[in-house]
Amino acid sequence: MSPQRPTSPPLERTSGNVPSAPPLQAPQHLSELFWVFNHLTLLGVGGVLPFAQRILVEDKRWLTTAQFVEMLSLSQVLPGPNLINLALMVGQHFHGWRGAVVALAGMLAAPLVLIFIVAIAYAQYAATPAVAHALQGMSTVVAGLVIAMAIKLFPAIRHDPRNWGWAGLAFGGVGLLRLNLLWVLVVLGPLAVALAWWRLRRA
Repeated sequence: MSPQRPTSPPLERTSGNVPSAPPLQAPQHLSELFWVFNHLTLLGVGGVLPFAQRILVEDKRWLTTAQFVEMLSLSQVLPGPNLINLALMVGQHFHGWRGAVVALAGMLAAPLVLIFIVAIAYAQYAATPAVAHALQGMSTVVAGLVIAMAIKLFPAIRHDPRNWGWAGLAFGGVGLLRLNLLWVLVVLGPLAVALAWWRLRRA
């Protein structure tokens, strides 16, 4: 059974006359799940994750920032493209295995067609200076979007300064030392999980 979607809930007022955030919603139908991820995959040029954060957390309000960070972390650790893993987890979260299949189909439908067209065009015009400059400009824009997403996700870890250390180590290993991302995950991932497990047992 598909979850019921609230119909335009009014903002609740807190004691300080500051409107609280509206409650989370959920995709009402599988078709909505398909079209949201289909739309999402067409928005990004080399980097879709910033758009995913904005649409799933801010626009659709399907996930909280904390939930998005958790799913994004798992999608980066698991094999395969990050966004594909994220789509599978979001779809499964709301509609089980059917939602996972539909979200995956939404992610892949349009790119399968576009990639063939782009590949043919790129093979013919890759050496054209205008095309080369356009691709360089797109790369710069994508870098800015990724930085903006990181800033928006920072509140999810700011309340626990111990998480800053793991973020700093990962950034230093990949961004400064230019280490392979796989080895950084292999080393830091188990250590972070073991430390979190130890802290939970103590609590």
